[in-house]
Amino acid sequence: MIKRFLVCLCVGLAGVMMSAGDRSWEEMQQNQSAQVERAEMEQIEVSVKDGYVYINTPRKVTVKIFSILGQLISQEEIPAGSYRMRIASRGIYILKAGPVTRRITI
Repeated sequence: MIKRFLVCLCVGLAGVMMSAGDRSWEEMQQNQSAQVERAEMEQIEVSVKDGYVYINTPRKVTVKIFSILGQLISQEEIPAGSYRMRIASRGIYILKAGPVTRRITI
């Protein structure tokens, strides 16, 4: 019984090791939409200071703030410009502004 178990274990481990060798990162060609999204991400600026979250955006975006547990704290569409929002409770939050996602700490 133990002998059969050890044989099965060895065969299973060999299969896992062989399939793990096949996994590797592959180089991909970037498409145009990925380049446009990256350019948009670089233009949206997010910073935190003294309990405020600051956003500077060149175009209208929907801004969502989530708690670290995934609960929606705030959702608002803001036009182009610079804005700030006070978050009263200290903690770690996730901010999503258009294609940009950032972890912020208050």
